[in-house]
Amino acid sequence: MMDGDAFNPECPTRLVLDRIGDKWSVLVVLSLRDGPRRFTQLRDMIGGVTPKVLTQTLRAMAADGLLTRQVFAEVPPRVEYELTPLGQSLQAPIRAVTDWAEEHVNEVMAAREAAVGG
Repeated sequence: MMDGDAFNPECPTRLVLDRIGDKWSVLVVLSLRDGPRRFTQLRDMIGGVTPKVLTQTLRAMAADGLLTRQVFAEVPPRVEYELTPLGQSLQAPIRAVTDWAEEHVNEVMAAREAAVGG
């Protein structure tokens, strides 16, 4: 294996950045920080995500090794999603970016408004 190079257009690092930079993936990681959750719990916590998009996001994150999907043989069937150790390792950087966004949202929105209005 070779080291990643995000500036190389052929490097799969860009695929990883796409996954972890996706707003829904970020919100899923934050939603699962306290442990496993069911689909409806994730949908309700995240808000604004359609079931289709959440399903696609969860499938992609599972394929990337960031979370697991466990089906329980119950009636009705119960499915839970949980971060893997790899997904857990994203919590600190995602929390740092989220904290920054929440701290600076007013400045960014003011700048955006000035750019659009000016």
